[in-house]
Amino acid sequence: MDTANFGTTLVTWLSAAGIKILIALVVLLVAFKIINTIAKKFDTANAKSGKLDPSTSKTLTYILKNAAKIIVVLCLVSYLGIDTTAMSALIASLGVAAGFALNGTLSNLAGGILLLITRPFKVGDFVDLCGYTGTVEEIQIVYTKIATIDNRSVSIPNGAASTSNIVNYSEKELRRVDLTFAVSQGTDYKKAMECINAVIKTEPLVIQEADNTVKVISNSGAGMEITCRAWCRNADYWTVLFSLNEKVKDAFSGSGITLPHQQVDVHMKNG
Repeated sequence: MDTANFGTTLVTWLSAAGIKILIALVVLLVAFKIINTIAKKFDTANAKSGKLDPSTSKTLTYILKNAAKIIVVLCLVSYLGIDTTAMSALIASLGVAAGFALNGTLSNLAGGILLLITRPFKVGDFVDLCGYTGTVEEIQIVYTKIATIDNRSVSIPNGAASTSNIVNYSEKELRRVDLTFAVSQGTDYKKAMECINAVIKTEPLVIQEADNTVKVISNSGAGMEITCRAWCRNADYWTVLFSLNEKVKDAFSGSGITLPHQQVDVHMKNG
């Protein structure tokens, strides 16, 4: 190898392309710094305003930040005079291969984006999702994490979550407590209904102006069933549910109202 010619060639190349590479590196570092700063300010501003759900904000920031960085890199590659045609073809081929290999993951990714756009629930909501009931702790781009009533942490794939039935118990301000009480056939059912109505009217967390009802819904040989429907604030649902059950039981006991008991009639035939 001719060392002199090699050195001359290297110096010539550095003179022609070295400055471009140096400029590209500087632009890359500055651009990445600006993008990271803007992303951080966006998260901080949203945390103060509360316009977007925190998980939604973080996910959108992550996607947009990385998309901006990819655009910067592609622009700088083009600036350096590198042919991006072959690179684009390679990226496309890798994308197709990754698509087949990560079919489930891409489905979850699409489901996560759909959940972030439609927002059927947010962090802190009490939901019924894919057979699990609990409080939403985190909405990630691939999984949604909920804490069940017995404090289990469940991560549900967003692909399944976005296509399943979603029951959001926290979305409405008011919620109705539905209870059913059974009394025996020999009991004065009107007296039982009066006891239930009295309990509803004395329960401080029940909204008295709402359409609270107490009605007989079934009558059979075993006894009668009386339904109680009382409205309350969403946050007071469980308190009202437990309180009405206990107070109605005490009211029935104090009024001599008996509950139906299962019985079996046995007929013996002689001979």
